Amino acid sequence: MGMLGTVLSIAGGIGMLIFGIQILILAFKTSVGWGLASLFIPFVIFVYVAKYWDACKTPFMRWLACLPVWAIGAALSFWGAFSAAGAGG
Repeated sequence: MGMLGTVLSIAGGIGMLIFGIQILILAFKTSVGWGLASLFIPFVIFVYVAKYWDACKTPFMRWLACLPVWAIGAALSFWGAFSAAGAGG
């Protein structure tokens, strides 16, 4: 289970990274202020997505689809690590 969880969490994390960068590129295309604020101030990128929903809908929905893949993978990794640790000791 640990190996499957690791693969899922890496795949989900890479997907979230790619789509997050796409949203950040859109923010910089709107203005440098939005881009810098989205990069350095927590949760501003969600405000940007809400304000410019038409432009951000596709990458945000894809980012959102990668989130449960990452979460399930992380949960399986932790569960596999704890069950292996319990079996060994």
